[in-house]
Amino acid sequence: MNTQADIPDQEAWNAWQPVELAHRLSGISLPWCIAGGWALDLWHGKQTREHGDLEFTILRENFSEFRRALDDLEFYTAHSGVLKKMHADQNPPPDVMQFWGFDRVAACWRIDMMIEPGTAESWAYKRDPSYRRPRVEMVMRTADGIPYLNPSAVLLFKARDCRPKDQRDFEMALPKLPAIEREWLKDCLNVLHPGNEWALRL
Repeated sequence: MNTQADIPDQEAWNAWQPVELAHRLSGISLPWCIAGGWALDLWHGKQTREHGDLEFTILRENFSEFRRALDDLEFYTAHSGVLKKMHADQNPPPDVMQFWGFDRVAACWRIDMMIEPGTAESWAYKRDPSYRRPRVEMVMRTADGIPYLNPSAVLLFKARDCRPKDQRDFEMALPKLPAIEREWLKDCLNVLHPGNEWALRL
């Protein structure tokens, strides 16, 4: 049994760039997309700040295919602040939605892979899956085909904790966020986070 002493340093991140991940997943035609701060930067078309990790989402039923595509990494469950190493053939535990990939050769974390509760046709908000939209509306692509989450959904995730970097991300995104996405985000925030400052500015 692994002990926490066997777990790599949680701060030892040297995440791949989105283009590197997209290259490694180029043989997979299943739904996935870049999330978090990198998704916003792909939307902006340039890197606006440093990123400590690389988050992307998949569907639970496709976990094994993505793990095989990234078989040079060791996978760890990340749940309630605790990391646990996964066995080579282990399925994702039903209560876990986040997995970190560790590059043993380079001694660093490369990816943060998250399960989202949608389907191949629809995207669902992880914190309240009753909030759904067609996947074609919620997954956008760069000019070279890298899929990334709609900025309005990225900001919905960021609004709850609103760390300094999240506030900066919001300030940069607000002027160019399309009106229909501003309205959707505002409606979500008014229900999920009543009184949220961002909703007042949308």
